[in-house]
Amino acid sequence: MALVIPVILCGGSGTRLWPLSRSGFPKQFLVLSGDGSSESLFQQAVDRINSAASPDIKLGNTLVVTNEDHRFLVLDQLRDLPSIHSTLLLEPVGRNTAPALSMAALCAQQLSNSEDPILVITPADQTIQNQNAFTKALRDCIRSVEVTPNSIAILGITPTTPETGYGYIQRAVSKDVNGAYEVKRFVEKPNSKTAEIYLAEGSYLWNSGMFVMKASTWLSCIKEFRPDIDGATRNAWQAKSEDSSGGVSFIRPGKAEFEAVPSESIDYAVIEKCPQSHFPIKMIELNAGWSDLGAWDAVWQVGKQDANGNVTSGDTLLANTKNSLVHASSRLVSAVGIENLVIVETADAVLIANRQNSQDVKNIVSQLDLQGREEKSLHRKVSRPWGWYDSVDEGERFKVKRIQVKPGASLSLQMHHHRAEHWIVVRGIAEITNGDQVVTLKENESTFIPQGQTHRLANPGNTPLEIIEVQSGSYLGEDDIIRFEDTYGRS
Repeated sequence: MALVIPVILCGGSGTRLWPLSRSGFPKQFLVLSGDGSSESLFQQAVDRINSAASPDIKLGNTLVVTNEDHRFLVLDQLRDLPSIHSTLLLEPVGRNTAPALSMAALCAQQLSNSEDPILVITPADQTIQNQNAFTKALRDCIRSVEVTPNSIAILGITPTTPETGYGYIQRAVSKDVNGAYEVKRFVEKPNSKTAEIYLAEGSYLWNSGMFVMKASTWLSCIKEFRPDIDGATRNAWQAKSEDSSGGVSFIRPGKAEFEAVPSESIDYAVIEKCPQSHFPIKMIELNAGWSDLGAWDAVWQVGKQDANGNVTSGDTLLANTKNSLVHASSRLVSAVGIENLVIVETADAVLIANRQNSQDVKNIVSQLDLQGREEKSLHRKVSRPWGWYDSVDEGERFKVKRIQVKPGASLSLQMHHHRAEHWIVVRGIAEITNGDQVVTLKENESTFIPQGQTHRLANPGNTPLEIIEVQSGSYLGEDDIIRFEDTYGRS
């Protein structure tokens, strides 16, 4: 029986789906598939890859490779999948997918008690419409790798259009006895004319970025093709630390050592070098309504379209509108007499784009970055490990926040140099440390935190705590915070 370890690569910021996707809450944690599912793309990826279990395929713990800043988003979403047992590999900095997979392979070998597990690797931000077709293709990949030494299997997507945004795989003419094609070569994203030739020729498929291979195969490949990445990643792995929370294990590579790892993708480091090497690479064709949701036009394509070709979400009203995507997050959005547009509204930003040019949203994000604007990274409503806050109003010397704290959670013991705070409890029970005093406040009760005072907000109750915070002072930035104690390792 094959031991299979699912590996979810959960990095990236999804800037082409701004303003909904931002580095502080990227697209993999959003519900975007358009099929009526309430699961995020990350949750769908976890469920989808765990569907491979069968009488001859045993699944081990799911390995999620993500960054330190997103670990609590991952934990929150894994709580909605109670049947999934997982381990989180936390990168201190982004180093692309090749080091991430190397770390996952080392971890899989450690967890599997000297077995050589098969890794099933998928990005966390894709969508599949036909689950049954996907499961069959994935099992075919696993069985192909199990019987072919040192081999790699990849899922190739049946192309439907002359797409210029994807890399392509050229396959051989015929299948082997396991239903897999030999991969002849990988080609870069083509121009439109070349993409049309590929589509007509019939032997070129889209590269899905989903791979299957034994852990030892990847480690042999990376050692041969990129020994610098292999050596640096092993150094970081040797310096790792481990802890756990809520039954989920955290593994952190050595920070300084991981920062020294060269940044490279799985494809460039290894996969594109495998054809005609002693690491045979096979391809199983997948025709299952796949999309990587790389731009708003892709979200429109997979969405549920009305009779006029429109895809809507939230509170929207349309008149004489065709082939458009309209997403409302916080208020009514109406559209009259438009066609082929993308309109995305959030509490602090609105995007309007021609659907065919939606890839160029990245240029807006670049401008936000150059201007140092917070809208690049954070929404007005910001998730935190203890809950969330929503900045509802602000002026020159004041800011008003709505804050929710989870049951049993607490903020750090902290102090601000430049601001004072008024707290008003509107729901639940608050335990407040204010200097040397600890008080309990109920609904409609309030307190004042002077500038420079050490303080903490905690929720001792069984229901969410909600307060209104009014800040006042000469500087109200989020970086004016000194943490003395913190449950979440941020002090």
